[in-house]
Amino acid sequence: DADDQIVERFGLSAYKVQGAQDIKAPMPGLVLKIMVKNGETVSAGQPILILEAMKMENVIKAATDGVVATIEVGGGDAVEKGQLLVKMTEQA
Repeated sequence: DADDQIVERFGLSAYKVQGAQDIKAPMPGLVLKIMVKNGETVSAGQPILILEAMKMENVIKAATDGVVATIEVGGGDAVEKGQLLVKMTEQA
């Protein structure tokens, strides 16, 4: 999205995250839609789920390439900041 492009243009994303990263809620909110399934291979930047917070829909994306091990929440679930949403594993 536009924010990601600005960050990249200014060189603020100069580091590369390695290994599969579990996906946690960046803020409290309500899970509106889950866009992946258990066992699905995902790429860095791929949308994983939509989290509604303060009447705004936030697309939560994968930080790295990996495989969805387990989805810890369901559509309509209220989540807290830092709560595990999706457990990821590295690709084989």
